[in-house]
Amino acid sequence: MNPYLSYNREQWSELRNSVPMTLTSEDLKELQGINEHLLMDEVTEIYLPLSRLLNLYVAARQSRNQVLHQFFSPHHSEKDEKSPPFIIGIAGSVAVGKSTTARLLKALLSRWENHPKVELITTDGFLRPNQTLLDHDLMTKKGFPESYDTKRLVTFLNDVKAGKRNVEAPVYSHITYNITDEVKVVDQPDVLIIEGLNVLQSSHDYPDAHLKMFISDFLDFSIYVDAESKTIEDWYISRFMKLRQGAFTKPGSYFSHYTELTEAQSITKAQSIWQTINGVNLEQNILPTKGRAQLILRKGVGHQVEEILLRK
Repeated sequence: MNPYLSYNREQWSELRNSVPMTLTSEDLKELQGINEHLLMDEVTEIYLPLSRLLNLYVAARQSRNQVLHQFFSPHHSEKDEKSPPFIIGIAGSVAVGKSTTARLLKALLSRWENHPKVELITTDGFLRPNQTLLDHDLMTKKGFPESYDTKRLVTFLNDVKAGKRNVEAPVYSHITYNITDEVKVVDQPDVLIIEGLNVLQSSHDYPDAHLKMFISDFLDFSIYVDAESKTIEDWYISRFMKLRQGAFTKPGSYFSHYTELTEAQSITKAQSIWQTINGVNLEQNILPTKGRAQLILRKGVGHQVEEILLRK
């Protein structure tokens, strides 16, 4: 039996229920990814209904928290203690557009009155430093389960969920392709969105980690951004070619040597990286977690969502 309810774009858009559009076309330009052209129709038909659904989930959790607070502390004001944040996980392959989905949902969810403080963290910040990966011969396994400091990531989520103040998360640079000295401070948000390749992985995916909890244990709602593997490969190659003209040319770029390749050589290189690293990671470690998601956004070749699957 299929555990998901399936909706096409038209059916899903009807569930918007008059939620107002709060983003402008300029907002969308800032939110879209390198290889995407984010249309207002996509936001209206797909992401506004999704933000409404998530708002209902958050409101239900807030009501539950209030009930528990009243039960345990009937003589204290509800304002005495900050409720734990609602945590949303967004998973999917490299180049599938999960970062854009995360930024878009952050922008939309922060406009709801009952949870205006929304933070976004990516699991890239919890990758092990390049030197550590080099020491353990893992540079070609970047993004695979073994390349993350999972213990630190779990500790971060545990602290945020416990309501601790000013919890620090490391910051990753896609220019230097490494962890930076910066930190992002998360201070008791209403909603925390965590986005990354490994968001839906569990202890079965980390057999040697000896950890009792994983990212998925902290999630209140999970989303998997999906597309055909060949389509994602095409998006990856297209994005690589655009980065070759953009981010790869910036001072300090780890990938600056790729700018010296011809166009044909660049395409060959991108195909090679996909087939030996990112495509392998997708098939072995990311795609098997799709069935754990509560909602799947299935995209077509034009980066537009064609089907929404919602767990019953």
